[in-house]
Amino acid sequence: MADTATIAAPVPTVPGGRGTVGTTALTALAPLSWGTTYLVTTELLPAGHPTFAAVLRALPAGLIALALTRKLPSDSWWWKAGVLGTLNIGIFLPLLFVAAQRLPGGAAATLGAVQPVVVAVLSVLVLRERWSVWRLSWGLIGAAGVGLVVLGPDAALDPVGIAAGLVGTVAMAVGVALTKLWGRPEGVGPVTLAGWQLTAGGLVMVPLALMQGVPSGIDGSAVGGYVWLGLVGGLIAYTLWFRGIGRLPVTATALLVLLSPLMAAALGATVLDESFTPVQGVGFLLALTALVAGQFQPTRRIHTAPGAVLLA
Repeated sequence: MADTATIAAPVPTVPGGRGTVGTTALTALAPLSWGTTYLVTTELLPAGHPTFAAVLRALPAGLIALALTRKLPSDSWWWKAGVLGTLNIGIFLPLLFVAAQRLPGGAAATLGAVQPVVVAVLSVLVLRERWSVWRLSWGLIGAAGVGLVVLGPDAALDPVGIAAGLVGTVAMAVGVALTKLWGRPEGVGPVTLAGWQLTAGGLVMVPLALMQGVPSGIDGSAVGGYVWLGLVGGLIAYTLWFRGIGRLPVTATALLVLLSPLMAAALGATVLDESFTPVQGVGFLLALTALVAGQFQPTRRIHTAPGAVLLA
């Protein structure tokens, strides 16, 4: 009998086994911590001065990382660290605070949920990866799910807030793609890479922060909020994030960003007593399904001959 070749349905697989699962779980802690930004910003920080808040989140954390690692960039990594720091920190963070202050937390979070879709496109254009309809589709489903969770009919959609959220999201998506493309220099760990970027991004924001001035009314709660955002949402989160980008597929990593708006919504329900409707419950399940499914890599089962099965 002549050899035959038939293709079965896609079979999702996760390369890397338990190590990949552990790396994914640790990486997921970063967007979970970022999901607290909206609550901390609106409930603990003084209103206005988004760049000041962004500087305090980034620069002290970056300097602490540099003090711990005692390693500075060399050669081309001076400008690479500057570019990555500007995209991931210097542009993204102040625009994040602008969006958080001008939009309902849910609306701001929804804009960030489109990042996996942008990263999926950039992975093809910048990283020359194969087009993944699987992960792009789950990215769109996840963004739709987040929209169901956090957007209501009474959401006030301020144009400036929307523009800030979208530009910040695209800037970080480009930063994620370039972080994956450039990797890390030999002997440089994720703490060092995070320190370089946090410091560079913080320095980029200092002139604008000085122009805006120091906000009044910085009390103990505000100090606690700044410390939380700087250490947990800054140094620890970005260290885990850049570690994950180096070890996981970039589009799969980007899908974990969906955890940020889901965390924001969960905190709104538990801390601020915001109610959850059945539609929001469906959106929550959609978003969770999308970010989990996006961690799998679909393959095709190919029958090359009777009794022989290959995975492509």
